[in-house]
Amino acid sequence: MFTGIVEELGRAKAIERQGDSARLTLEAHRVLDQVEHGASIAVNGVCLTVVEHTTDEFTVDVMAETLDRSSLGALTPGGQVNLERAMRADGRLDGHIVQGHVDGVVEVLGRQEHEHWTELRLSLPAALAPYVAEKGSVALDGVSLTVASVTADAFTVCLIPTTLQLTTFGERAIGDPVNIEVDVLAKYVERMVGLNGQRGDQQ
Repeated sequence: MFTGIVEELGRAKAIERQGDSARLTLEAHRVLDQVEHGASIAVNGVCLTVVEHTTDEFTVDVMAETLDRSSLGALTPGGQVNLERAMRADGRLDGHIVQGHVDGVVEVLGRQEHEHWTELRLSLPAALAPYVAEKGSVALDGVSLTVASVTADAFTVCLIPTTLQLTTFGERAIGDPVNIEVDVLAKYVERMVGLNGQRGDQQ
């Protein structure tokens, strides 16, 4: 489990295509502190397993399902990525519960700069719309953010200077793909309500 609080910006060093999968080597420092083989690190919000590492880089394998469902398939050498280690059981949950299971990719539709903050407008696929609520939580490229507003096919988030400086959102532009993970609690509520409705129909 993760919190959506990015620990550092990493950079893609090498991308090796292996048929329907890929092996990524990423430059990093902080997230490699006391890292072990098999540890979980969120890369742009995608939970991946460390298969090799040194003091300043680590390697992960990415299967076809992940490449198809996330923006990692479009990652190129030199590209920046948000990195976060898995949360410790005794740690603070400063963001919200993030699983690292990306639900899909949305697109930056607009970027409006204000004096002390930036507003991003992003597309909202119909399949994910029920899980995105105004003032609710959403993870974008692994960053825990609060939804500022929602329409039928788009939503907005507001970014403070610290977020812009410490994450990839400082460079995100119109047309860029962004990984989205909706709040897992919303999924469970929908599932429970649906099952209760089915039981009621059977009575």
